[in-house]
Amino acid sequence: MLLQHRAALALGIRMCSTNVSRRPVLDTIRPSSDMSEFRELFSKAKHIAIITGAGVSAESGVPTFRGANETWRKWKSQDLATPEAFSRHPSRVWEFYHYRRELALSKKPNTAHLAIAECEARLRKHGRSVVVITQCIDDLHQQAGSKHVLKVHGNLLETRCVSCGHVALNKRSPICAALKGKGSPDPSVADAAVPVDKLPRCDVRDCHGLLRPNVVFFGETLDSHILTKVEKEMEVCDLCLVVGTSSIVYPAAMFGPQIAARGVPVAEFNTTITPKSEYFTHRFQGPCGTTLPPALAPHDSEVF
Repeated sequence: MLLQHRAALALGIRMCSTNVSRRPVLDTIRPSSDMSEFRELFSKAKHIAIITGAGVSAESGVPTFRGANETWRKWKSQDLATPEAFSRHPSRVWEFYHYRRELALSKKPNTAHLAIAECEARLRKHGRSVVVITQCIDDLHQQAGSKHVLKVHGNLLETRCVSCGHVALNKRSPICAALKGKGSPDPSVADAAVPVDKLPRCDVRDCHGLLRPNVVFFGETLDSHILTKVEKEMEVCDLCLVVGTSSIVYPAAMFGPQIAARGVPVAEFNTTITPKSEYFTHRFQGPCGTTLPPALAPHDSEVF
């Protein structure tokens, strides 16, 4: 399994694992929960990378599709989010993603999103940078005001044509007439079985191809351009925060440990211990909306 995870990191293949190897990938330490110690590191950092996962959006009411929310109707969400499922059952998969789109469109950024955006804007004035590397596919970071966001798993509110490849931002609700009122997660609800020609279609002239959500399905490779940008940010950052991620979806699960292996301080903010907690220098347990704002607040050393 460890070799499989390393291969996923090298190739950028999105995969999910609930069977996490305990074999260490680097020397482990006991994370500190000393906020004043973290704040001292924060005050000196010039290039801060903040890696966020579904736990951040969960505090805005967006389901994580893990644990209690792992199934939609009678299917596991990670079984629907595959290229094979979309090829065989495009109507079912579009119902699932229509449900997710409507949920995302109804939510607002929480205090964690706002703290990250405010920190980025504030530090930019002092010549310091903050980049958000997110596994979230909603746009709550952007709604909060974050400018430098790298979405490694794509964007739920974008579509990509399977015929011509055209990508477009699409916030229509519903995304097409045939999906209006569809997508209920109730297991007693039958598939809508929408004809393929009634599903979202490309509006590029003379194309009319089938659209799909512009997200990275499980088993697909990450966007190489995004991954290159992520790798560059990981190479230059001098402080990393890992926020609200389960650390079980690869290759993103290895971003934090890879940065830590360079000797860079990495702080984890999460409600629970994760498979990668032991590799980080600091750990702050609790809701991100509670723990993150004081961590990113203006430091006494900042000159206004």
